[in-house]
Amino acid sequence: MRTKELLRRRRQQGIVLIITMIFVVVFSAFSVSLATFAGTNLQIAKNHKVATKARYSAESGLEIMRYWLDQVSISGTTSASQRFDAVCTSLQSVLADANATNVNPTQSGSILTIPSVSLAGGSSERFTAVLQSVDVDTLRLSVSGYHDAIQRTIEVDYLFGSEGSSVFDFGVATKGPLSLTGNIELKGVNSAAESNAYIESLDETLALSIVGNSQVDGNVKIGNPMGTVNLQGGQAGIGGETGQDAIDNQVEIGVPLSEFPEPNPDIFESYAINAIDASTDTTANATFENIRIPAGLNPHFSGQATLKGVIFIETPNVVTFSGSVDMTGIIVGDGSVNDDSGTNQIIFQGNVVSQPVSALPSESQYAGLHEQTGTFIMAPGFAISFTGNFSTLSGAIAGNGISFSGNAGGTINGSIIDYSSAGMTLSGNSDLYFNRPGSSNIPAGFVPKTTLAFDASSYREPTL
Repeated sequence: MRTKELLRRRRQQGIVLIITMIFVVVFSAFSVSLATFAGTNLQIAKNHKVATKARYSAESGLEIMRYWLDQVSISGTTSASQRFDAVCTSLQSVLADANATNVNPTQSGSILTIPSVSLAGGSSERFTAVLQSVDVDTLRLSVSGYHDAIQRTIEVDYLFGSEGSSVFDFGVATKGPLSLTGNIELKGVNSAAESNAYIESLDETLALSIVGNSQVDGNVKIGNPMGTVNLQGGQAGIGGETGQDAIDNQVEIGVPLSEFPEPNPDIFESYAINAIDASTDTTANATFENIRIPAGLNPHFSGQATLKGVIFIETPNVVTFSGSVDMTGIIVGDGSVNDDSGTNQIIFQGNVVSQPVSALPSESQYAGLHEQTGTFIMAPGFAISFTGNFSTLSGAIAGNGISFSGNAGGTINGSIIDYSSAGMTLSGNSDLYFNRPGSSNIPAGFVPKTTLAFDASSYREPTL
């Protein structure tokens, strides 16, 4: 019996050893599995972190590119087929002006490539970008963000469009300061807002000076954040108020700058088929139709001048109307909006009567001109002065240095746009009444602004 008991105990001890070994192996395998699983999770987390940083790099790159592209500006005269080239040129100019040497775009055909740009995190966080033309109305921006070896890409579209200039929302818009003296008043025909004034005046802190009994019935916006207003005289006022109340309540200083419209005199040149010369008698009462005034002629119209169609004036020239003028058409000068020299001038010393081009007779020489409404004078680079009376001027007046003095006054069916930084002077004893359509109706000869708009709905993250 004792021997059997000993054998049984020895067998039990052997079983315990085997079970113990099994548990050791199982727990060892479980430990290895846990370690492997933890390592895998750690690698997954690391990969997720790197991928997230790559996506953040792409988003940062997108915001950087949006910032630069928002500053791109191209002429409204640019044809649809040339828009992409114009955008690339403008973007490169914007970057150069800002000394953004870390962004170096290169163009090849319809693709603009921006090589690796390092972000704040260092060389491991960077982005590249590609801008390409999809069609004449659409550009596609693709931005790839990188962190270590991981890449994430975002694509968005930009759409071309056009819009009128906001300066047509004002009766008077001038790049230089505005001065009113005497008894002149700016009024709106339909509402006081039609006589609102926009003054950029970046080179002069005294943006608006009103002396005497002159008034602006609308309100005034000044672009220069340091701009000031000077009111002298008990009746000098703005928006129906005088003194400091007028300045405090009717003047807004430091407004966002308005982009002045681009004039395009060339579209009218083909109508000017009848050139006058030194032998042309401009002293007698005469009718002039679709005429070209050659450079350096400096004619003086002293008789009763009846003008029809397009009066195209080449630079340099000083054109004087000392007699009365009966105008049915548009006066166009081929100067530059950057010319404030005063070399070129259009002078009205007598009375002016004006009708729109829509009133021209139905003759072949005026074909297509009847629809070119909204403009009376578009003469960039020309100083324009009025000293005589007028009842109504048929459209907008644009030049470099515009003045009304003496008894010059009446209704203007449009805006006065002065491209000169030297300033604009209104004086005398007559009032100017503004009857204007606003920025939704662009006067003839002014180019609608070409816009490049970010299309948020096009955002996508393509699968690589």
